[in-house]
Amino acid sequence: MSADSTPEPGIPGDAGTTSGAGGSNGPRHRKQRGRHKGLLIAAWTAAGIVVLGGTGVGYLYFKLNGNIKSVDIDQALGTNRPTKVDNGSENILVLGSDTRSGANKKLGGGTDDGSARSDTAMIIHVYEGHKKAGVVSIPRDTLIDRPACTDTKGVTHDAASDVMFNSAYSTGGAACAVKTVESISGVRMDHYLEVDFAGFEKLIDELGGVEVTTTKAIDDPDSHLNLKAGTHTLTGEQALGLVRTRHGVGDGSDLGRIQLQQAFIKALVEQVKHIGLFTSGTKLYDLANTATKAVTTDSDLGSLNSLMSFVNGLKGISAANMNMVTMPVVYDPANPNRVIVAESKAEQVWTALKSDLPIPKAATEGNATGEAAGVVTSS
Repeated sequence: MSADSTPEPGIPGDAGTTSGAGGSNGPRHRKQRGRHKGLLIAAWTAAGIVVLGGTGVGYLYFKLNGNIKSVDIDQALGTNRPTKVDNGSENILVLGSDTRSGANKKLGGGTDDGSARSDTAMIIHVYEGHKKAGVVSIPRDTLIDRPACTDTKGVTHDAASDVMFNSAYSTGGAACAVKTVESISGVRMDHYLEVDFAGFEKLIDELGGVEVTTTKAIDDPDSHLNLKAGTHTLTGEQALGLVRTRHGVGDGSDLGRIQLQQAFIKALVEQVKHIGLFTSGTKLYDLANTATKAVTTDSDLGSLNSLMSFVNGLKGISAANMNMVTMPVVYDPANPNRVIVAESKAEQVWTALKSDLPIPKAATEGNATGEAAGVVTSS
């Protein structure tokens, strides 16, 4: 059910056939894509501020440092967690938050009920050597047993059975989301990154838009997206619509949306190498200012120095070395709008991550799919 085929055994993170994503004909557009899944690429931009140097860098540093929001995941979760594996690899849980409050209300739609959901959830596994990465998307509609957890405010939330995966975030925020992912996978999350609607949209606009080619028309009133088949330079609002759409393409499931997200991110990461972000101090600062406002991190990454150090270690990972898959699931026989974990295949994925090994191709075959592969391709 992956949007991209997985590598053959023995090639950590090597990309197989991809469902594609918005490519670019020029360096201006290449910068845009990495931003989308906003967390890795947003962080890369923030890291670039170190290149500025010279007069005023102290002020810029403190300004950007003050933008970063962080949550103390480790304190909330305590010691009852999977063992931290010391093999040179890292696992990062990346969430896209769809809170309906503040600037996000217009973008998210619906009522501001004080809660938030996680439309997007990805485990990014950075292999030893930081030259390859495996990305595992977790469908928000997956029915799981949510563990009891304590949020960052110290409030304890009871366990629940047969609930949607994204209820973990809406129930207890970042800490409960991490707890649930670790419970499902048995994989320790080393870091946490989150981006919200408003920050993502603004970031894409500042990057100048994202150029993608759609092989089919996409029309989804719910996500406010209407694209004819062809090449488009997406605004921030359109890019947000693309990564949120589910009814306008494929089988209308969350799985199809994941395939679009993965395709978009992969092409964007490839383009960011050609942007020249570090050639203009003003442009770099504007991007870094927006990026650091858009993200929430775990407390270990909650300073500009820590964030820069972390993302500097990721700069060597190209799109060609990002293997993007979806957690193996099958449709729920009792409800076709929900999916359940394909346990034996999922265990192969988690074992590979814990062992810093490539995800077996067999684990990604024969699973439920969203039928949206290839809808977004490189221009």
